[in-house]
Amino acid sequence: MKRRERTRRLIELGGLVSKAGLIELTDDDRAVLYGAFLAVAGKLSGEQREQAITLWRRRGKRAFKAEAEKAKRNEVTR
Repeated sequence: MKRRERTRRLIELGGLVSKAGLIELTDDDRAVLYGAFLAVAGKLSGEQREQAITLWRRRGKRAFKAEAEKAKRNEVTR
């Protein structure tokens, strides 16, 4: 992966951390965030990997859809 592509990818992933509200919820505590990410990685390394992925993908898609619908409603009311 080229440097520019990697940088863009990391910025987008940081945006997801922010979008999920994790920065505010953890008071920007990097150790808490890292620990949470390690817990997720542990879950994805275990026997319940597929169940977790299915659940989280579903939640993420619903959240993206709700956000898009909210943005669309806001555009209409402007």
